Amino acid sequence: MKIKTIISLCGLMLGLSGCTKNFEEINTNPNLINEISPGTLLNEIIYNMAANNLTNHYHINCQLMQIQLNYPQFYGGVQRYEILPTTGDSQWNAAYRWAKNVSEMRSVAEKEQSNNYLAIALTLQAWIYSNLTDTFGDVPFFEASKAEEGILQAKYDKQEDIYAQLLEDLALANSLYDTDQTMNYGTDILFANDVQKWQKFTNSLRLRLLLRISDVYEPAYTEMQAIVADPISNPIIGQASESVILHVTGITPNLSPWSRALDFSNQHAVGSFFIETLNELEDPRRPFYVGEAKRGEQTIGYKGIPSGYDPNTSFDYSPSYMNNLQVTAPMIIPILTYAEVEFIQAELAQKGYGEDAASHFKNGIKAAVELWTKRPLDEQYFSNELATYDGTLARIMLHKYLALYFTDNQQWAEYRRTGYPVLPTTGSKLNNNTMPSRLMYASLQSVYNPDNYKAAITEMGGDDVNVKVWWDVK
Repeated sequence: MKIKTIISLCGLMLGLSGCTKNFEEINTNPNLINEISPGTLLNEIIYNMAANNLTNHYHINCQLMQIQLNYPQFYGGVQRYEILPTTGDSQWNAAYRWAKNVSEMRSVAEKEQSNNYLAIALTLQAWIYSNLTDTFGDVPFFEASKAEEGILQAKYDKQEDIYAQLLEDLALANSLYDTDQTMNYGTDILFANDVQKWQKFTNSLRLRLLLRISDVYEPAYTEMQAIVADPISNPIIGQASESVILHVTGITPNLSPWSRALDFSNQHAVGSFFIETLNELEDPRRPFYVGEAKRGEQTIGYKGIPSGYDPNTSFDYSPSYMNNLQVTAPMIIPILTYAEVEFIQAELAQKGYGEDAASHFKNGIKAAVELWTKRPLDEQYFSNELATYDGTLARIMLHKYLALYFTDNQQWAEYRRTGYPVLPTTGSKLNNNTMPSRLMYASLQSVYNPDNYKAAITEMGGDDVNVKVWWDVK
């Protein structure tokens, strides 16, 4: 990709015969690069998508899933299922911006036959677009990021077609990795160029996506079984150290997504459902997530506010507010963790497609807790009835919900797929007290891509938050 040089005025300056000497040297910005390598854009893509996903997780997913809520907020808000046409703009715009860079990375990797970078590009593309289509439904995919080919208004593609391509791409990526081939274009900020860990990310993402569509794609379970059964050909995340986590150092440009950590905690109370679940478990993650509530000067432990509380309700305590140390660097942004992979395998076993659901369930809990506490979980934790595997999907999903904290829109997606955990309702929620099934398309799509936008909403059944995405059939 050439960087264009500025137009010279030499042709207009008569008598200066030496004007063209060193033209390129003088007129090329020394701070720009003339060509990109397969690794030039990698860290920028990872950081910006992870950071954007986390802020959207906090302001949308966490409000819908009763993790935290704006408090005080007496009317409306995402906690009460008030979804505006602009609510999804941040995710939409970031996804297409960085997907374009992934497309550039993929093209260069193909040209230079850098198979590891090509596999990584395919994996990042699947990560970005799966989150996008899970959130909005049909989205531009096959014609997206092709302005240089003259496609300025991309058509929207069906979710099932997007998923089919993403899974095909991930299978291809898995076959491309070469652990004998070094990654020579800088050090990536996820795995420090550990090709094996990248391959495990790829295959673990395959498991996530296959499970997501398992109710509408019949071969999903047998394909997941095949991946798990062959760790040599299809290695997956098998221990906490292999989790896909962006470690934010606080050293520019790897900074916290919150420029003011106070904004994470100020007027953001913990939701009652989330904290009461942790209280029942006597969970050691609580002080990492929130502060303690107070009644007057007295500390009363961890106590939240009901999500979507009735505006006429008064509370005689100051609730637990979110702990802003979570977004003070050094900090973490989980993308796909060992805990999630263990809960996927627990569900497979619970449904008869694997073995030892109880062990996977327990491993998932331990990994999820230790991610935040940084110390081994006391075995006494599992003497609590709520921490015991009871053979039900509901119990698995409750702990998976806790484990997916800080992970983009995964809690909301898994709730839509399974209906778990069962969330309490209040009389002041909007949308007929119904959890939104999707976000509305980015607000400017109807202006800049009107024909394809109209075709998409006709196909989807309207640009409405209650239109279910393809895999949501519960």
